[in-house]
Amino acid sequence: MTLTRRAALLAGAAALAAPATLRASPALDAVAAEAEALDQLHSFQVLRGGEVLTAIAPRGPGLDRVANIKSVSKTILALLTGIAIAEGDISGPDAKVLPLLGRAPTGDARDDLTVGHLLSMRTGLPSTSGGNYGAWASSPDWVDYVLDADPTGRPGTGFTYSTGGWHVLGAVLARATGRSLHVLASDWLADPLDIALPEWERDPQGRYLGGNQMALTPRALARIGEMVRLGGRWDGTQVVPEGWIETSWEPRARSPWSGDGYGYGWFVTRMDGVRAAYGRGYGGQVLAVVPEREMTLVITSDPNQPARTAGHFGDLMALMEAAVETQG
Repeated sequence: MTLTRRAALLAGAAALAAPATLRASPALDAVAAEAEALDQLHSFQVLRGGEVLTAIAPRGPGLDRVANIKSVSKTILALLTGIAIAEGDISGPDAKVLPLLGRAPTGDARDDLTVGHLLSMRTGLPSTSGGNYGAWASSPDWVDYVLDADPTGRPGTGFTYSTGGWHVLGAVLARATGRSLHVLASDWLADPLDIALPEWERDPQGRYLGGNQMALTPRALARIGEMVRLGGRWDGTQVVPEGWIETSWEPRARSPWSGDGYGYGWFVTRMDGVRAAYGRGYGGQVLAVVPEREMTLVITSDPNQPARTAGHFGDLMALMEAAVETQG
C-alpha cells in the first residue's frame, strides 16, 4: 500500500461512515477489504465492547491455529511482570537485576540495571536484535551474553531495542518465582483466559525465550487484548493489576523508527485522536487496545518477511487508524 493508498483508505472510511447509531459497518467492510489486499497480512480482527466486528484470515493458518507472535511476546512478558510484582515475587520496577539473578556486582553501570530498565529497553547495554541477533542466539548462554557485555551508557537513558534484555527479564521472573516462564504464562494468563499456550523456544540452559517466539491463535491474542481493555479483568477475575496496565502505558522512551512512545512492553500512540497502546512483532504481528473506543485490534502477518514503518507496518498502522475512525 503506497502513501497515497493509505490516505485513500482513511478518506474512504470517513466518507462511508454512518451515524453513530449504525456504527459504520460499510466503512469497516471497506477497511477489511483493504486488509485482504495486503499480501503479507494473514489475519485481521476488530472488536468493540467485546463484540467481534471483523474477523478475517485471507491467508496463513487462520484464526484458530497458532501463529508466531514474535515480539508481541514482549508485551505478554510485561503483563507477567506486573503479576509477579503484585504477587510479591519482585519488589517492583526499581528492583535491581543482578541480585535477582544471584550475580555479583560488576562495579560499573550494570549494577544500576533494574527491572524497569529491562521493561522499557533502556538498559545501557548493546542490542542483541537485528544484525546482532544471530550471534546472541548462537552463544552458549544467552543471559551471560547480555549481562557480560560492556555498557554503552547508563541504564535509564536512551532506547535500545533488544530482545536479549527481555530474555534476561524472563530469567528474572523464572528465578524469582521458582517456575519456568511457560508455567508462569500458563498459570497467570492462559488458564484464567481459557486459552492454549504451547511451549516455545528455549535457550541452551533450558530457559524459555523471553520476548520472542511465543505462539498463540489470533483469537487467543484478541482475548488477551480484551482482558487488558477491561482493566486486567476477565470473567470476574483480576488477571493483571489494573494499575500495572496504566503504569505500562506511561511513555518512558521513544521509538526511533515510528516516533511513538514506549512504556513497559507497549508502544503508545494516538489513533484517530485517541490514546492507543500496541505490541508489535517482526513481520507485522500486532495487538492494539484503544480504551476510549472500547476497541481491541489484532493482526497477524507472514512472520518471515520484514515489516518496516515505511512499508508493511506503516500500512498496518493506517489500517488500524481507519478501523478506529469508523467507530468514532
